[in-house]
Amino acid sequence: MIAVIDNGICNLRSVTKALEAVGAELRVVRTPGEVADAHADGLVLPGVGALRDCVASLRATGLDHTLREWIAADRPFLGVCLGLQALFDHSEEGGPEGTAGLGILPGRVIRFVRPPEYKIPHMGWNTVRFTQLDTPLRAGLATEGEAFYFVHSFHCVPSDPRLVLAECDYGGVFTAAIARGRCFATQFHPEKSQAKGLGIYRNFVSVAAPALAGA
Repeated sequence: MIAVIDNGICNLRSVTKALEAVGAELRVVRTPGEVADAHADGLVLPGVGALRDCVASLRATGLDHTLREWIAADRPFLGVCLGLQALFDHSEEGGPEGTAGLGILPGRVIRFVRPPEYKIPHMGWNTVRFTQLDTPLRAGLATEGEAFYFVHSFHCVPSDPRLVLAECDYGGVFTAAIARGRCFATQFHPEKSQAKGLGIYRNFVSVAAPALAGA
């Protein structure tokens, strides 16, 4: 059972369809009570749009506390796009003062600064290089050269480089995915990344499945 958080600003249909395609049983959740009732083995936080709205929605429902507790307990978690950026301490998005994140992971989210030939947002297919080679999220994927679909104007800078799971080069290297224990998050959209993206979701479901037996 995979619980998918609906915070009102996410590509919910695409994510749920991708998870269904790899055989996951799903429950869409909007409150901490619904997360508890789902008895989920994995939790997914997708998101598109403005980070400030994403974080505000999570705080308004109390799901920010749910996420902190879930990740602190090393239960299987997957964040996608804003679901990655929301985990960090602070983002430059949202005006001069920026936006406070959830502070679950140490680091910040900064705006792309690139030469004029690199259009922002970074949108479209780009290849990644996995830096954590033993991660279960990479099962069946090459260490370098796999292409995934990106849409973003900001990127994460973890304070701890050991968090970096994958990197991408767009006029300079940036963090494309992170991992700590069974907490994973990607800047790219696996649900928009065809077969390789489905592989990411399939691998996450495989990480979550042993929890059913108490692993």
